[in-house]
Amino acid sequence: MDHSALFQKVVSFASAVHEVTHEMTRGVKDEDITHVQYKILEYMMFSQPVTPSEIADCVNLSLPNTSRELRKLLEKGLCEKGVDEADRRRQMFRLSEEGQALMARVFAQAQRGFEQRIAGLSAAELTGIEQALELLRKRVFE
Repeated sequence: MDHSALFQKVVSFASAVHEVTHEMTRGVKDEDITHVQYKILEYMMFSQPVTPSEIADCVNLSLPNTSRELRKLLEKGLCEKGVDEADRRRQMFRLSEEGQALMARVFAQAQRGFEQRIAGLSAAELTGIEQALELLRKRVFE
């Protein structure tokens, strides 16, 4: 297969994933956090503890903007700050219990939206999707 054509399909797929993810996480608006704050919390959920630099890189923010958003999340009680035991100068952030509860609510809503999207699929189609996702994760996204 032509690599250029494959690349275009991957870009199209990634765009569709972002669109569907946005649609399924619309309930974030009810949680009194901004889209940027949600992206930071989502990143923390799967990669904690994280440094401000890691967050800035992942969510495409400047370090000063990341620090400002982290301060707001700390004030809201949605994350906690600690230090790296190996290098006490490094700040590390993780979700607080309240942040975990918020993400659980958002993900429960997203799961309901996901389940509506896959409601009519057969067991074979669901298995195929699971296998395709695993292959993409292993071969393209790692």
